Amino acid sequence: MEIIDAIILGIVQGLTEFLPVSSSGHLELGKAILGDNSVPEESLLFTVVLHFATALSTIVIFRKDIWDILKGIFKFKWNEDLQFLTKIVISMIPAIIIGLFFEDQLEQLFGGNILLVGCMLIITAILLFLADKAKSTNKKVSFKNALIIGISQTIAMLPGISRSGATISTSVLLGNDKTKAARFSFLMVVPLIFGKIAKDILSGDLTYDSGNFTFLSVGFISAFISGLFACTWMIKLVKNSKLSYFAIYCIVVGLIAITFALFN
Repeated sequence: MEIIDAIILGIVQGLTEFLPVSSSGHLELGKAILGDNSVPEESLLFTVVLHFATALSTIVIFRKDIWDILKGIFKFKWNEDLQFLTKIVISMIPAIIIGLFFEDQLEQLFGGNILLVGCMLIITAILLFLADKAKSTNKKVSFKNALIIGISQTIAMLPGISRSGATISTSVLLGNDKTKAARFSFLMVVPLIFGKIAKDILSGDLTYDSGNFTFLSVGFISAFISGLFACTWMIKLVKNSKLSYFAIYCIVVGLIAITFALFN
């Protein structure tokens, strides 16, 4: 992997983790275009580093919200902050179940299956179109909503289904406030990312070569910076009902990916 490749993949991860166009799908497309020939262990480590960077950018953007939640928890009362955290935990349950019992089957889908990525991007586009037409409300995410959104997040494990696109669209279609939907979507994934990183480290699946330090560092920095930009931008886009532009983008990229897979 060249340094420029690490920068490009880092920017792709940072932007697509928050923008509703599927980070996993774009990483698969990026690796296919750039001809990433790294061994699976090295590729996994690089992907983990990029996800860690975007998780940190989420914490930076929502640092006040996270701090308020932590302070609310230590009051030991069934207040709004503790309720919000409980909803986050509920939303994580479907993804945890799939991650624990079907991880091997899921990872098999990330072997450069460009046709699958293209088809899933089309589905993402449909979700975004529907969400953009939803009416604005002041409704908060309920406990039942949290579980449904969590199921949506689990489906978004498929490469090409945008996690943010699927969860925000699901939340909005359930009648929730668009800004609150975006906030919940971005915060709900942080524990899962750190949990997945911890699991990979403890399992010994990650291998580190000091010769890859530069590539990992460059990828981390580019993903972190682009993630800060994308997260802030996405909140404004959801609030102003601008998701249809990304739906069109997903359709175009999805059709290109399908064509590439069928005729390459």
